[in-house]
Amino acid sequence: ATIVFAFLMAGGLQGCKSAGATKDITESLESGPDIKGTDAAETSAIAAETSSETAQETLQQSGESAAADIITDNINKFSGLELSDEVLNSRPLAIMVQNNPKARPHSGLIYADMVFEMVAEGGVTRFVTVFSSYDADIIGPVRSGRIYFAEVARSLDPIYTFWGTYPQAYEAIKKMDMDVFDANSTAYVNYTSAGWRDPSRNEALEHTAFIDTYGIKADAKKYGYSLEGGQSPMAFKIDAPESERGPITDIEVNFSSESYLAGFTFDKNTNEYLKSVAGEPHTDFETGKRISLNNVIVLVTDITGPLDSAGHMALRSTGTPEDGEAYYFIDGNVIEGTWARKTISDPFEFKDDEGNQVLFNRGSTWVCIISSTERLSY
Repeated sequence: ATIVFAFLMAGGLQGCKSAGATKDITESLESGPDIKGTDAAETSAIAAETSSETAQETLQQSGESAAADIITDNINKFSGLELSDEVLNSRPLAIMVQNNPKARPHSGLIYADMVFEMVAEGGVTRFVTVFSSYDADIIGPVRSGRIYFAEVARSLDPIYTFWGTYPQAYEAIKKMDMDVFDANSTAYVNYTSAGWRDPSRNEALEHTAFIDTYGIKADAKKYGYSLEGGQSPMAFKIDAPESERGPITDIEVNFSSESYLAGFTFDKNTNEYLKSVAGEPHTDFETGKRISLNNVIVLVTDITGPLDSAGHMALRSTGTPEDGEAYYFIDGNVIEGTWARKTISDPFEFKDDEGNQVLFNRGSTWVCIISSTERLSY
């Protein structure tokens, strides 16, 4: 594990890119073939060949080391947690949750394996919350779907659940070849009766919708949706020892305004990131517990809009590594890299700047998708 931690640490300096794996040319020549008696051209050719071979060998060794440290046995593919009576391996349930200030505190997010946060109309953010390792008695407030939220969810091959949407979005979602539930209507897609309203939470109707994983799973059986499977972008490793945890203690993602500022404070002792929203601890309604994460991901993409009078937005969730800049915060360090995804049916690919798969700590992950690196500070 020491090798892969050192490899991750290469990207750990604040604001600096990974130093890369290529050794210094002088070191390569000193340990390479005897070049005495050759002319300058031959020396240059040998040096270039030696440097190239050394770089390739180093990259290969790094890749082999990373592969050796991937945890694969008996784990949930979204959290990396060891399967047990408590930790499940269910097909992911991707549930829409809103983030309007009036909807806070949220319910159930402390049990999510992954949360994808993106901007919606008017700068308000919403979450695609992903549940596989744990069930939850109450999740919400649940809100309506959007085309690009559904496209992001599709990357997981989940059962995607939302509370209504607009006609054009219904039509787009129906074409995504995805198992879908609407907790609001039977008009467009299959209906789930798992949702309910709790008027005690807020006077505004749009902030009162909640759902649970048990009801969704029961309805899934009713409609013939498989509760097994799913596809995950995550690969996991053992946490770095405390001595190798980095100095990046505060991360802020500014989606639109102070009301939707996402903060993550690194606790070196626990190796966790404590979540904040709008400058306040992001807590669970039922338990009062603060949301804590084991990994934070920030993806940069194209976000455009408003597209119409309703303020609907568009977000690109596919592309090549050249299109997708990414920042992976793990163990108090940052790995600067890329993200890629060929089609909306494919999982995300998370790579470092050298093209190696990023390995994450086991547990929960928060993914922020933003339009510019100017919206990220650490």
